[in-house]
Amino acid sequence: MLQIDTALKPADLLPAIERMWQLSAAKILSIEETCTPEVGTPVFTVEGRYTAQGWTEWTQGFQFGAAVLQFDATDDPRMLEIGRDNTLRRMAPHLTHIGVHDHGFNNVSTYGNLRRLMLEGRIARDPRELDLYELALKVSGAVQATRWGCTSDGDGYVCSFNGPHSLFCDTIRSLRSLAVAHQLGHQLQGENDERVNLLDRLLRHARSTARYNVYYGEGRDAYDLCGRVAHESIFNTTDGRYRCPSTQQGYSPLTTWTRGLAWIIAGYPEQLEWLDTRTDEELASFGGREDNQAIMLRAATAACDFYIENTPTDGVPYWDTGAPGLARMGDYLDRPSEPVNPHEPIDSSAAAIAAQGFVRLGRWFRAHGEPERGQRYFQAGLTILRTLLAEPYLSTDPGHQGLLLHVVYHRPRGWDHVPAGQSIPCGESAMWGDYHLREAALLVGRLAEEKPYYTFFGPDAALR
Repeated sequence: MLQIDTALKPADLLPAIERMWQLSAAKILSIEETCTPEVGTPVFTVEGRYTAQGWTEWTQGFQFGAAVLQFDATDDPRMLEIGRDNTLRRMAPHLTHIGVHDHGFNNVSTYGNLRRLMLEGRIARDPRELDLYELALKVSGAVQATRWGCTSDGDGYVCSFNGPHSLFCDTIRSLRSLAVAHQLGHQLQGENDERVNLLDRLLRHARSTARYNVYYGEGRDAYDLCGRVAHESIFNTTDGRYRCPSTQQGYSPLTTWTRGLAWIIAGYPEQLEWLDTRTDEELASFGGREDNQAIMLRAATAACDFYIENTPTDGVPYWDTGAPGLARMGDYLDRPSEPVNPHEPIDSSAAAIAAQGFVRLGRWFRAHGEPERGQRYFQAGLTILRTLLAEPYLSTDPGHQGLLLHVVYHRPRGWDHVPAGQSIPCGESAMWGDYHLREAALLVGRLAEEKPYYTFFGPDAALR
């Protein structure tokens, strides 16, 4: 299990964070030079070079958002130019993409980060440019909300790109698009001018994910371990009844794909932070603060505790807790992760995503009068991040375009590169892993330097 360093402080990580940003800059410039529009959106590396992989272009926002985060951390004007120019020139199709659940990934990482920097005074305030960012975010949130499936219990969910029957655990982090659009006063307008409240859909989706994709050890099925996460939940689209768990990228529906676990760990704490910016009066119409908060907290803490118990001592998990090769690895949870081994790959991107969620949840508990509980999760996040900011996970090779090594994308389909002489994928990177390492480093770096706390919703989250 994860061995949490209780003495680690954000400031202790500053030298490693600074080193990471130095390495990161050259990699962003290299990607900008080689990953031109005609070769497709970069997804993962093969022998250290980013390549496309057709499925959905859910990683383009991470590509350009990474440059924005780099500017945020270093004030490098080249990075602002890359992030802003590419957002304005190439991200518009993602705003009206009706076929995916990825709006929070693509559009909040780009338009959202640029808007936040402008509101923080980090870039020159241009009212027309700010209007453009806010219009983009309104459109994105409303389009995301159109992918709606109803459940028989009266709630519902944003459908995954698989179709109206499918609820992905990933989408909990994409709810940030609905949150920002609602925060900006926007609504979805449908047939007969029916107005759909985006906060209502956000909370309903959060409740459905917590109910169907997260397990609590209550005997729901024979594999009901508290904190286990199903990648996908399947529903009967005729009557909205739940049918079964499923997975696209995990080993099985009855095991836990660890990147899906990490999306839960990251998604709920940031929604709890955003919920704190809403008034009791506003939330009263949608179940009230107490009930919605309790549902989110239950899911987040169950997933965090499961992660701690089912991850090697350094905090980097194998790609699925039920992957069959783990049975041949002995007491693998009682030692550090082994990214190069003959049995099963690590997924460091799950660790990068989870690290941020642990830090946010810990900070939330501290702010709400539970410092001891918060300390455990906060320190877990710092411990995981420390591991990722050093070899063998941090990519120090200037010829490798990736920043975070030993990421796995789609093990069942065999998309990940297996180096010569190895039997499993290792040594490669992916856009979401690189982005989330940068995001976690930005979050902890700001805490260490007592700068404004980094959130997806920016400094003007108070009701307008």
